[in-house]
Parts: sequence; C-alpha cells; structure tokens
Amino acid sequence: MTTETIIHKAFRAEFLTVEEGKFLFETLPLADLMLAGNALRKKLHPNGIVTWIIDRNVNITNVCISGCKFCNFYRTAGSSDAYITTIPEYCTKIEEMKRLGGNQLLLQGGLHPKLSLDFYEKLFADLKGHYPDVRLHALGPPEIAWLAKKEKLSFKIVLERLVAAGLDSLPGAGAEILADRVRKVLSPAKCTTREWLDVMRAAHELNLTTSATMMFGHIETLEERLEHLVALREVQSERPAGHKGFLSFIPWPFQDDRTVLREKSGVFNTVTPEEYIRMIAISRIMLPNIPNIQASWLTVGKDTAQLCLHAGANDFGSIMIEENVVSVAGANHKFDAPGIQQAIRDAGFDPKQRDQDFNT
Repeated sequence: MTTETIIHKAFRAEFLTVEEGKFLFETLPLADLMLAGNALRKKLHPNGIVTWIIDRNVNITNVCISGCKFCNFYRTAGSSDAYITTIPEYCTKIEEMKRLGGNQLLLQGGLHPKLSLDFYEKLFADLKGHYPDVRLHALGPPEIAWLAKKEKLSFKIVLERLVAAGLDSLPGAGAEILADRVRKVLSPAKCTTREWLDVMRAAHELNLTTSATMMFGHIETLEERLEHLVALREVQSERPAGHKGFLSFIPWPFQDDRTVLREKSGVFNTVTPEEYIRMIAISRIMLPNIPNIQASWLTVGKDTAQLCLHAGANDFGSIMIEENVVSVAGANHKFDAPGIQQAIRDAGFDPKQRDQDFNT
C-alpha cells in the first residue's frame, strides 16, 4: 500500500477501503491531503463556485424521549418549558425568513411520544397552505423510523404520506456515527445504523432529495468514522438510476458545552482545526459519488471553514437563522447573507445562493 497507488485509485473515482482511507488520513501531511481533496473537488466543480443557502431552523417541539447524551436542548413531556410550535408562530418565523431572502424551513422534530403521523401530515399541509412556495426540509431518519414503529407502517409508506402532505426533502439528521457500538452509548433510544440507512434507501426509491451528516470527535474511532463514509456511499450507489440520493455530506465536530457526555462522562470535543480539515479532505476522497461536501462554519468558525474550501468542500451551508440545538452546546459563530458571501470571496471563490437541490 502506497500513497501514490491510493491517490490514483481515488482519482479514478474508485471506492477506497477503510484501511486505505486510514492510511491517507494518518500518513499524508495536511498540505498533501488538502491538495488531493481540492483536486477532486475541482474535477466535480471546476468553475470556482461555492454555494450557500438561506434557510430557517425551526424546532417543531423540544420534547424528545431519545435522551441523547450530546444534546442539552431536549425536554421531557412534563417539563415546564416544553413546547410545540404553533401555526401562528411558524407564520411569524416564515415571514421574517422571507424578508431575509430565505425560502426553506429546516424543521427539526425530536421523538415526541404523543405526536402521530397525522400530526405531521396536518402540519406540513397547513404550512404549504399558507406558503405553497416555501420548501420543507424536515425531520430525519430517526423521526421517520420512530413514526413507522408507532404507526406499524413501512418507512416508505411514512415517507410517501409526508411527501403527499408537503415534505420536499429529508435531512440527514441523527446519523451521528453510523456504528451501533457508538449509538448504544450516545443515543440508545434512537434508530439503529441499519434503520437510519434503510430510511434513506426508502427516500431514494421515492427520489426524495436527501443529505447525509456525521457528528464526530467524541467516543468513536477513526475506523468508525471511515466505516460511516463507506456505509453512506454504498447506500448512494444503490439508488435507482437517475434518482438524486444524497446531494451533500456535512460533517461537524461534537459540541460539548453542558452536555451529559461531557459533564458525566468527561468526554470533550478535542477536534482541532487541522483534524477537521483532514476530515473534509478524506470525505471528498472517500465519497466520489456524493457531489457536494459542506464545511460547517457554525461549529468550526470562518477561518477553518474557509480553509476547507481548499481541501475538498464546495458548499458553505446556511446563514442559519435560528439554530438551537448545537448552539446551546457551544456553537456560537454567526453569519448574515453579506457576511457569508464575503467569506467565500475572501477564500478565493465565487458565492452562489442555492436551494436544497443545489440549483443556483
């Protein structure tokens, strides 16, 4: 195994093994790994464009029974500050988003013990009734698996009903690390690795736009991170011909402030800027069939995210109107629309606003 043979294999868009990815991650100097990631980005995106989006994160509810040890946003159903967002509240938030130039709601759910599939169907239909042009990028595999189990339905039928009600695309939320050893520690009530992947398989059968994520830098090993990438590209390769599948991949480091994982288990986020840039580069190298890699400026800051644009990333994500979950765990970087565009220009690229399907 040599660096040259592995890099040549990557440039032929062949799938690297976990061992080959680990070898590159651990042995290549940062500049060389960035160079490889950047060259592969240029093959897919030769025009120097970096995309970004305006959307608004709205939490449907803060009630969740998952009890994830990295989340300090959730509440139990009996908490005094538990809530379910109302239609008038959505309307206020959407009007503000539209004034800022946005046209997409990222609706994050949570595993609420009393909310049924009917509730989400009515919510999506009501929102589309008020704002038919607003795109709903909503829920994620954990919520779909939870609803399917509650309603005794298949993942595909749950998704079909939600799409009929107004769902436009499915976020890759709740992936964390796609390894059951890790999931049993971090979020034992959440869907398994197989369930997460099978929800996405069902979404791809329906040609529903999806994304994929990874939250790393806690209790996982490097091998488990790379196995996560392998699982994603395998699901992507299974999608029906002509279907979109995963249009983007977004990795970000665990945010540890006031989380159970930190307070009770002593697990801190130790991801350095160099390690994050390495993960962006190895993601580009390991995922030849996922076209867009996003740098998470929200969690790593502007400077590191800008360097990621020279390591394989071609998307800068959203200005993040009203992000709640990772922000309360320590992610406190901010951007407005002019600021995110200037940051992209300062990094040497041409900013283009996009939608969830990456139409600019």
